[in-house]
Amino acid sequence: MDRHVLMRLLAGDDEASAAALAVLQSGATYVVWDRTVPAERHAGVYALRLRRMRLKGVEPLGLERAVELLRQHGRPVRGGMIESADRTWTFLLFLTEDGSTLVACAGVQRVVEKSPL
Repeated sequence: MDRHVLMRLLAGDDEASAAALAVLQSGATYVVWDRTVPAERHAGVYALRLRRMRLKGVEPLGLERAVELLRQHGRPVRGGMIESADRTWTFLLFLTEDGSTLVACAGVQRVVEKSPL
């Protein structure tokens, strides 16, 4: 998928899409896979991951909303990922089967472990 096409798809009004667009504009790497997966499968997997993250005190950006949107979508989606140039953020993308519309977006900030020294 062309970078400019993806930037156009991310031009939504939710916080996760806006953040993903900003990192994409600043040189982030990205991938959008051709394979599709049932949206319900993604919703189940990411609902579980959301619970686990919250137990660890991590609140991913827009993941709860993404899970709900995937449940509502009910059709297969194409997945994708954007990784910020500084590798501190990873954004998950879920697009319609033909890649023409963004279904959901969520971001996870990488936790940097402090060195004991």
